[in-house]
Amino acid sequence: MTNFLSQLPVGETQRLEFKASFDKATIESLVAFANARGGKVLVGVSDAGKIIGTTVGKETLNEWLVQIKSATSPSLIPDIALHQVDGKQVVEIDIQEFPVKPVSTKGRYYKRVASSNHPLSAGEIADLYLQSLQLSWDAYEAPGYTFVQLSTAKIERFIRLVNQHGRFTLEEGDAMCALQKLNYLKNGQPTWAAVLLFAQEPLRHNIHIGRFKTPSTIIDDRQFTDTLFEVVEQSMKFIVSHIAVAFEFDGSVQRKERFAYPLPAIREALINAVVHRSYTDPNDIQIKIFDNKISIFSPGTFYGGLTVAEIQQDSYRSSLRNKLVAEGFYLINVIEKYGSGFVRIRRAMAEYPEVRFSIEEAQGGVWAVFELEGVTEGITEGVNGGVSLLLTHIQKEPGLRAPMLAAKMNTSVKNIERWLKQLKGQQAIEFRGAPKTGGYHPKQQGTT
Repeated sequence: MTNFLSQLPVGETQRLEFKASFDKATIESLVAFANARGGKVLVGVSDAGKIIGTTVGKETLNEWLVQIKSATSPSLIPDIALHQVDGKQVVEIDIQEFPVKPVSTKGRYYKRVASSNHPLSAGEIADLYLQSLQLSWDAYEAPGYTFVQLSTAKIERFIRLVNQHGRFTLEEGDAMCALQKLNYLKNGQPTWAAVLLFAQEPLRHNIHIGRFKTPSTIIDDRQFTDTLFEVVEQSMKFIVSHIAVAFEFDGSVQRKERFAYPLPAIREALINAVVHRSYTDPNDIQIKIFDNKISIFSPGTFYGGLTVAEIQQDSYRSSLRNKLVAEGFYLINVIEKYGSGFVRIRRAMAEYPEVRFSIEEAQGGVWAVFELEGVTEGITEGVNGGVSLLLTHIQKEPGLRAPMLAAKMNTSVKNIERWLKQLKGQQAIEFRGAPKTGGYHPKQQGTT
């Protein structure tokens, strides 16, 4: 038992709770601590951290222990001690993280969030159970799926990339053997990871992504449904098409592009959302692009008791909700190493002091937000990167018409036509040739 008096001024925390008296809420707190990283309840202390004392008889502590044990499943047996402080009695109840989770009381499950207890969702209960058994949801066999429902082309491409990056060696030409070697097949049946990564008909875990002018005004909207490697590339292409880009000159012949946001950081946040989301949660990954910020929502809170405060430290240790999915991304070098995604985001952000990055848990998931300092919503469309990126496409590949440009930039023809109008108004491009066979070209300087 540690000296609890020094903790009173700090107030209630992730691992400390004050109770005026012993009741069922005390047991709920012990359950929440046991489902997290342990903690203690001080009975006889007000919410403000003031010692008010409690009445303790000869058999009171034993009676409390019996109540705690009988009201919890698996049964909790905490350490309990009585303290005398200025003539008042304070009881310290200390519980360690329980090795077999989740723990419940009267059929209810709780988790500790900051300084309060919250009921666990069904998905969180399942996550805790798998975690305590050191299992991963995506390693289970996917009912109703067979090997023939996987895409051989996607598997063969994956094998080539794995061998190319050298983190593992797989025999080419034998897709089934390769998946068995990596535990993507069990008893010849695909696991959930194999379905998520290689299915011919992907599961409907969508990425819903939109470009917003205001929270209620959508300029462009897409929904991507594909296997995970592919959906990352599709989403990243859409994001890039809607980010402003400037050109820098450093004295060399070629100009350099500088996007409004650090693309490596955006990509890392997107990969984190795809790899670490809860696939038992039916909600979509949601990406919203505004004039002044980009937000990425991933269903499922941080796994394994990881907190937002710990994520802010480079030394954080992450637990993998989807171990086989993460391993697939690692083997093809999309993930550098486990548990380093937010470290790489912070490193990429160092070159963008004008962009603020924040992370939080809310609405049953994790929000990653990149926000331009000093830029507000509703500024002119000139900030939209689509116009600049369209000009770059026309300069690199002149002669294309609007539908072709829309396909290349993964956006709507309506957007392309609007941006073309702006570029023509700036005398930056011109249309050459017949209406049905011609295309857009950069306008040469000095022409009218």
